[in-house]
Amino acid sequence: MLINTSRLINCPILSLHIGGRVATVVEIIIDPNSLKVIACRVEGPLVGKEVGDILPMTSVREFSRLGMIIDSTDELVEADEIVRIRDVLALNFNLVGLKVETKKGIKLGKVADSTISPDDWQIQQLIVQRPLIKSFIDPELTISRSQIIEVDDYKVTVKDGEEKIKEEARPDFSPNFINPFREPDFASESNSKESN
Repeated sequence: MLINTSRLINCPILSLHIGGRVATVVEIIIDPNSLKVIACRVEGPLVGKEVGDILPMTSVREFSRLGMIIDSTDELVEADEIVRIRDVLALNFNLVGLKVETKKGIKLGKVADSTISPDDWQIQQLIVQRPLIKSFIDPELTISRSQIIEVDDYKVTVKDGEEKIKEEARPDFSPNFINPFREPDFASESNSKESN
């Protein structure tokens, strides 16, 4: 199941220990090197006073229609507690709004959203909002993760349209059965008997 990344904003954080809602997601933290959601910044009545404001995605037990389910508020940490999250926060990376261009420099638009898999929190697709003139024909473009070549601070570079994954050449199919509805070709049969 793929979900839009924007759906995570305002998503409730539910604790099994407390038996209810403990926080709400206000920001998604994406690692630009792996294009993976690694954590969320959260808000709530306990956040900041008793617990941290970062929820690592490794602490999420389940994502359901009710929200993200965690064991307890002990899963919420301060930004400085996990080095990897601290380093990604220092980059101040935001995927939404980045320009999308092909390898040859053709501008495709800007990232409006993305889709992720809740199983591993990897970004699977980019949803690109087209420029004004191209939006009349095609308002949105969906780009698969496999088409992404590079992500930097300003743009996402994707493969050109001609760079398709080459399919393995299939051998020519020749049936190995006799069609009972076709009339036998007596000329070819007689030629084969004469040659024997």
